[in-house]
Amino acid sequence: MTFKQLEALYWIAELGSFALAAQKLHTSQSAVSKRVHELELAFDTALFDRTQRSARLTDKGEEMFMLAKGLLDQRNAAIEQFGRVEVIERRVRIGVTELTAMTWLPRWVELIQVHYPKVSLEPDVDSSVNLREKVLADELDLVIVPDAFADSRIPTRPVGQVESAWICKPGLVDASRRIRLHELAEHQMLLQGSRSGTGLLYDSWMKNLGVQPARPIVVHNLVALIGLTISGLGVAYLPRLAVGQMLADGALAQLDVAPALPVVPYVAMYKGEHRSSLLASVVMLAQECCDFSRMFQSD
Repeated sequence: MTFKQLEALYWIAELGSFALAAQKLHTSQSAVSKRVHELELAFDTALFDRTQRSARLTDKGEEMFMLAKGLLDQRNAAIEQFGRVEVIERRVRIGVTELTAMTWLPRWVELIQVHYPKVSLEPDVDSSVNLREKVLADELDLVIVPDAFADSRIPTRPVGQVESAWICKPGLVDASRRIRLHELAEHQMLLQGSRSGTGLLYDSWMKNLGVQPARPIVVHNLVALIGLTISGLGVAYLPRLAVGQMLADGALAQLDVAPALPVVPYVAMYKGEHRSSLLASVVMLAQECCDFSRMFQSD
C-alpha cells in the first residue's frame, strides 16, 4: 500500500470522479485507475461501486477512505515537522469574513504563497457563524472571525482588532454635538445580521445597556450595508478606518456617540486536533499583516 494509491482513493472520493482526481494529482486517469485497482487487488475487495455512473465508495471503500485520510494527514504532519518549508505541499482551507476579504486578505495570501509556494489555498468568504460551523464540520482548517464565540472545542489565537464608529450620510443626524446611544436608537438603524460575529457582539452590547433600536433594518452584506448608509437610509456601525476615504470625501459622516462602540477583537479559530506547524505559521502571518485600515491591500 503506497501513498500514491491512498491519494488516488482519497481524491476520487473527495472530488467525485476519476478524471477530477487525475487533474488534482497531475497525472492521467488511467494512472489513477491503476492505483485504485492495485489497492483492490492487494486487499481482494472492491473499493468503488462500478455499477454507478459516479465514483461511489463501497462500504469497504469508506473504511479505506478514512484510513487513507488519517495516514495522509500523518504524512503531511511529518513533512511539516521535518521538511523544508519550500517543499511542504498540501492544501489549506481558510475562511474569512467579508471585512477581512475587503482589506488584508490579498496581503495575507501573498505572504503565504511567498513562504509556502507549494501550499494550495482554498479560501471561503462567509459569515462568522457559518465559518465556525464549517470548522466544526472539518470543512475548513482555519478561520479568521470576530471573537464572538465561547467554545472549548475550538482553540483561538488573537489576530487583530477593528475599531468601529456610528456613521451616516452627512446631514441625516446632527453631527455637531455628542449624541447619547439611547437618542441614536430612535433613528433608523442599519444593523448586521445574527450570523455576523460583529452583529452578535454589538447586539449583546446594546442589550446590556438597555438600548433597543426603534426601527432596525438587518443587512447581511457589508458592501450593501455601506451602500445603504451612503444612500441615507439609516445609521450604521462601520469599520472606521476602512471607510476613512469615504469620510474624507464627504460621502459619509462620523457621529460622536456616548458610550463609544467597543473594539471588536478578531481571532484565528481551528480545531485542536488539526493543529500543525504549518497552520501555526499561517496564523503568525495573519497576525503580521492584519490591518483593517485600508481596502484591498497587496503590499
